[in-house]
This record gives sequence, C-alpha cells and structure tokens, in this order.
Amino acid sequence: MTTVPTTKLQKVLADAGLGSRRALEKWIQAGRVKIDGETASLGDRVSSHQAISVDGREVVHGEVTAPRILIMNKALGTEVSRKSATGRKTVFSELPNLQTGRWISVGRLDVGTTGLLLFTNHGELAHKLMHPSTNIDREYAVRVRSLIDDETRETMLRGVVLDGVTCRFTDIQYFDGRGSNHWYHVCLMEGRNREVRRLFESQQILVSRLKRVRFGPFVLRNFIPAGRVFEIHADEVNAVCKMLDMPLRARSHTRERSDGKVRSSLLPYPNLDLPNWYSEDF
Repeated sequence: MTTVPTTKLQKVLADAGLGSRRALEKWIQAGRVKIDGETASLGDRVSSHQAISVDGREVVHGEVTAPRILIMNKALGTEVSRKSATGRKTVFSELPNLQTGRWISVGRLDVGTTGLLLFTNHGELAHKLMHPSTNIDREYAVRVRSLIDDETRETMLRGVVLDGVTCRFTDIQYFDGRGSNHWYHVCLMEGRNREVRRLFESQQILVSRLKRVRFGPFVLRNFIPAGRVFEIHADEVNAVCKMLDMPLRARSHTRERSDGKVRSSLLPYPNLDLPNWYSEDF
C-alpha cells in the first residue's frame, strides 16, 4: 500500500506567503481555513491532492513563494500592526505592494522603540528567523541617565527572573555619553515583549531611548532614513536562507547604485556565506 506524503497545514500556508506560523495557527483556530470544504483543525496535515482555502479563496498547494526581505528603520511612534486601534501610523503603510501574499513582520518593536525591523513575504522564513533554535541574537542601542556599575552589569548578564522566565543580556558594552546621557549596546537572544526595558527597570534604571541596530547578520545602515525601507539583494537573501538550512531561491527586486555597486545590510555572521561581491564599503 502506497502512503501519500503529507505536509503540516501551517507549513503549506506559510510557504504560500500568507503569514507567520503563529498568525496562521490563529486563522485555523478561528475557522478561516478549510480542507476539502471542511473546517480545518490545528495539527491537520494535507496532501497535494487536497483543496485548501482561506476565507473562501483557494490556496495553491505546493507553490513556494520566492523569498524577499525588507529592512525598515522604524520611526518613533509607529505601530507594528496592520491597523491601529488608536489612529497611529502603522509600519505596514510604508511597505511596497505585493502581487501575491503579504508582508510579515519578523518580531515586533513597541511604539517607543525605533530602528531595525525585518519583513518578509515568506511565512516559514519569518518563523525560522524568530525561532530561538536558530540562535540569532539582537543588538540594541540603549540610552540611560547614569553609568551602569559592575555589579548591575553582572546581574543583567547572569539573568533576572521576569514573570517566571529568566531573561538576560549576552553582552553589555559602553558606547558613548556625557553628562546624564549614556549609551550602551546590549545583545540578547530572544525579543520578548519589552524585554530590554524591563531588564533595565528591574535594576531601577530608566531607559530614555531604545533603538534596535542589528538582528543577527542584518544591520541598520546609515543610508536607510527613519521610516523608510530597503530591500535586501537576492544573493544575500539566498545566503541567509542557506544559513537557516532552507532550500529557497530569491529573485532580484533590487536596483544597483549608479556606480554599479550593490548596497548591503549584512555583516559577517556564523555559518553565513556572503556573496562574492560583498563589501562593507558603502
């Protein structure tokens, strides 16, 4: 008897560029997804012969979206949501239109945090970039009102229990400052809700400004103004997919500069094979 190969429903939907796994799970729970006309359930698997629909629209099974990645320099006061309940400007209003699928934010930044925010049109890629198992760190520039003493620094590196979960920085480096304004760069492996601010607050230190400057190999370059987006070159998208063990191939949607060079927003990173043309001279 021949066994028909099946795939997790969330993966099929994510590969079609419909959203992140977490968002798609909510769609399934809400009854928006059907398999062969029947309402789907979490944990369902599907074969290539079955019909899948979301909100009544057919999903082409097996059609893998060519991955794209955008970097935004998120502006202060903007929300990482598709619609704002308070009338604030949202980051999605600044993104280019897609012919199919939708842009997915790789994690979130709160309204008061600025800096690097990633978007992709590929749900499985978004899932991989966010998942703790990939060991991708995040780096933030933090402005505080006073210098951090050695004891406080060691406490935040060792870990602080917040809501039953141990949170910690993997690195804390003094960057610059004068008077009552001092900048530090901190790194951590996960981006839980307000984790950077809460770690500092646990030590009675108020964060006056917070900006994400790096997400794994992605770095926020000076050529990306606040509120604007920059698309990663296809060669670099492919390099990131290879680093994550994802057999995906990107198609170029970027333009070269007038001097023929390609701008990059990547840095050397473990297991990342940068393109031959890569240069940090921008």
